[in-house]
Amino acid sequence: MTPPDLESLRLLVLVGELGSIGQAAAELGIAQPSASKRLSTVERRLGLVLVDRTRRGSALTPDGRAVAGWAHRVLAELDGLLTGAEALRAHREAELRIAASMTLAEHLVPGWIGELKRVHPELYVGLQVTNSDRVAELVRAGEVDLGFVESPGPLAGLASRRVATDHLVVVVPAHHPWARRRRPLTVAELAATPLVVREPGSGTRETVDAALRDAGAETADPLLELGSAAAVRNAVITGAGPAVISELAVAGDLADHTLVQVPVDGLDLGRVLRAVWPAGRRLVGPAAALLSGVSRGKR
Repeated sequence: MTPPDLESLRLLVLVGELGSIGQAAAELGIAQPSASKRLSTVERRLGLVLVDRTRRGSALTPDGRAVAGWAHRVLAELDGLLTGAEALRAHREAELRIAASMTLAEHLVPGWIGELKRVHPELYVGLQVTNSDRVAELVRAGEVDLGFVESPGPLAGLASRRVATDHLVVVVPAHHPWARRRRPLTVAELAATPLVVREPGSGTRETVDAALRDAGAETADPLLELGSAAAVRNAVITGAGPAVISELAVAGDLADHTLVQVPVDGLDLGRVLRAVWPAGRRLVGPAAALLSGVSRGKR
C-alpha cells in the first residue's frame, strides 16, 4: 500500500474540521478540483470511503473520522520532529541551551520547545540529546541552562522539578513465547532473562536496575546494550530478545500489535521525569519561561 502524502493528510483533517472541501482547499491555498482529486487518491490508496460529499457540504464518514484522527497524530509528530531538528542544529549558538535524555528528547521536549517558540518566536533554542548521566554533567558544568532527565533518585548538586511521568513496559514481538502467556511474568523470571537494554548511564537502565534491586532480584547479564530507545525497539521487533522500554517509545507498536506488552507481577516500573538545574540557582529568562510552560501543561 502506498502511503498518503502529508499534504493530503492535512487536507483530510481540515475537511473534518471545516465541513467543506472548498474551505479546506482555500486554507491550504489549492484549487477545489485539485483538493477533490487528492482526497479521491487517498481513498483509492486506502481502499476506504473517507468523505461523504453532498450539496450541503462535505463530512467525514466514520472511516474518515478514524483516519483523520490518526492523520492528526502523524502531523503532530512531524511538527515535533521538525522543531527538534531545528533545535539540534542550533545548539552551539543558542540563547537557551537545553540537554535532554533520549526518551524526553524524542517524545516530549520538541513539543515543549514548540510551545515556548509560539510565545517567543524570536528565541533561538539549542538542544543536546544524550543519556541522563551526561545531561546532569552538562548542567553542573554550566554548558546548558536546563536539563531533562529520567534517572531515579537524587542528583548531587542539582535542583529538580517533576515535569512528567512515564511507565516502562516489558515488550516482545508477537511471535515470542511470552506473547502467549496466560499469567504475568514473575520478577525472578524477568531478572533471570538476558534483555536488550540501554547503555549504562541511561535513565531507563537505572530505573529497571533499581526496580529489580528493590524487589530483591539479581539481574542476568544483558543480551545487548544499545545507545537509544529507537535502537532497543528495533532490536526487539527483529526478534533479538525482550526489553524493558518506555511506553512512550512503543505506543504505536503496541496499538498495531507489532509488539506485545508482557505484564510483570509485583514490579513497579513507573518513573518521574524531571527538569534539573544547578542547586541554589534561580532560573531566569527563557529557561524559567520554558519550565513554567511545562509545569502549566502537566496540571
